[in-house]
Formats: sequence, C-alpha cells, structure tokens
Amino acid sequence: MRELEDIKAIDFTKEDGLVPAIVQDDNTGKVLMLGYMNEAALLQTLETGKVTFYSRSKQRLWTKGETSENYLSLVSISPDCDQDALLVKVNPQGPTCHTGSDTCWDETNENDLQFLGYLTGVIRERRQKSPEESYVARLFAKGINKVAQKVGEEAVEIVIEAKDNDDNLFLNESADLLFHYMMLLEAKGFDLKDVIQILKQRHQ
Repeated sequence: MRELEDIKAIDFTKEDGLVPAIVQDDNTGKVLMLGYMNEAALLQTLETGKVTFYSRSKQRLWTKGETSENYLSLVSISPDCDQDALLVKVNPQGPTCHTGSDTCWDETNENDLQFLGYLTGVIRERRQKSPEESYVARLFAKGINKVAQKVGEEAVEIVIEAKDNDDNLFLNESADLLFHYMMLLEAKGFDLKDVIQILKQRHQ
C-alpha cells in the first residue's frame, strides 16, 4: 500500500481543491464514511492526529467529533494510484455517522475475523516485552518447545471438553488453543495468513 510521503504530490486540482477521503476502521476494515479534504484539512489531520475534512456545506475546515467528541484518531493515510483520492485508516472514538450509527451506511462496525489480525500484532508486540510483565513474553522466553507443548496441552483439553456438554468451557478451551497456536506460528516466523494461503491452494 502506498503511504503518504508528500502532501504536494496530492492532486487537488480536479475537484475545486478537494480530494475524496475514504475513512476505514483500521481494526475492523469497515468503511466508516466518505469526506473531502483540501490541502489545509490534510495538513491539520497530519499535525493533530484527528481526522479533519473540508465541509462543503459549512465552507470551512471541520474536525470529525468537534461537537460530539466522536473523533477519528488517525492511523495512516494512503493516496490512490492517481494521487487524487485518499484512504484514511482510523481508530474511531465512538459512532461515526451523525445519526448515531457506527458507519454512514448504517452498518455495525464489527469484523470478528479482522480481530485475529489485530491479535497477531498484539502477540508480536508483547513478545518483545519483559517476561516479568507479559505472559506471552514469558512463554516465548522458555523457547519454542515450551510453546509447542502448550499447544499440545490445549489441544488435549479441547478434546476433553468436546465430549462434555459444557459449551462455555468448550469455547474457552477453543480460544486458548487458537491463541497458543497463533503464538506457535509467530515463534516459527509465520501467521494465520500463511495457513489461509495453503487452505486456498488446497481449495482450488
């Protein structure tokens, strides 16, 4: 993905000094809204970390959340191939639409599978912490054999719970197994995307 490197490279000439800005939740991947930015709005967004647009109705700069406090915290900005549209990734601080909906398309801002990508990042980040302050770092510090052993233990526990009728315990053991499997993938230098790619190849 292209990252914004130079504001001057953005083509503001096609739409009276404005470019469309597609706003996407960085965690869920949901498109939240469409706004427009001029050069001043883009600069203010980069400087403050709060997404700012140019309001065509108010004829002024407008920071999303300036009245509701439902700000859009900036994660990244990427121009398209023609440098005349922007993809703005954010962490929303509340509903995005003025109607109170999560998105301007009245969708719920959820994507459970996208959370796994976020969790991969959390595991990777916590691996670098001190073993005294993080369970993940503590297990990684014991070496890959211990990580693999933990996956084996969780797999046995889920088999045991599958034979019983306690759905809550079964689901909790399932979560434990998936989490530790993701840790094992990280220890081996992979993540779930690599496994998904193999599944896609097998499906063809």
